[in-house]
Amino acid sequence: MNPHTVRAYGDELNQITSDVARMGGLAEAQIADAIEAMARRDQALAQEVIARDVKLDELQREIERKAIRLIALRQPVATDLRRTVAAMKIATDLERTGDLARSVAKRSLSLSDSEPLTPLTRSIERMGKLVAKRMKAVLDAYTAAEVAGALDVWAHDDDVDEHYNALFRELLTYMMADPRTITSCAHLLFMAKNLERIGDHATNIAEMIHFEVTGDELDVVRPRQSASDADLAPKEPT
Repeated sequence: MNPHTVRAYGDELNQITSDVARMGGLAEAQIADAIEAMARRDQALAQEVIARDVKLDELQREIERKAIRLIALRQPVATDLRRTVAAMKIATDLERTGDLARSVAKRSLSLSDSEPLTPLTRSIERMGKLVAKRMKAVLDAYTAAEVAGALDVWAHDDDVDEHYNALFRELLTYMMADPRTITSCAHLLFMAKNLERIGDHATNIAEMIHFEVTGDELDVVRPRQSASDADLAPKEPT
């Protein structure tokens, strides 16, 4: 390649990485705002989260188009190819994270007119902040191409699962004690499951960072809790 071509190629690759980082910032904001909307019963903020999700969808498609074009025209190899593939996969995880944050916001709208279940919403808020912290840490690791930071997120995935299991039991206790809370608790249970799945996407991103930087897949089993209440987790309706 002549110098101009090499520079243009590098610019294209850097632009894809920059787009993923920008998408990550938007996903972080979606998580934080969805949790805040639930905690404050803020319908306007929940509606903003729902409306903003389209931006994540657009960015994911744009990153995919740029990455496919780069692969087709530049034929990257080794580190550059891994970097391009990782960007596409991480963008997909971030797009799905946005979908899950949108779902939390939608359910907060359903809860806004019901009687507050303050201890439960505080438990959801604590779990949401933990998940948001994990996502920020893994995105910082992506920006810095730092394997150690990514592996730290990967190794602590069970922290989120433990929060989910505790919430699952707490919600069941409320529903059995007072059937009038069943509808509200069901919404909160779906919120908790969505947050647990966001934690899984953060772990997926950590695995992709490891692959991008080292060229190797993690050859050990992801840390997970043993058989638990998570096995009875509800599935979000499509």
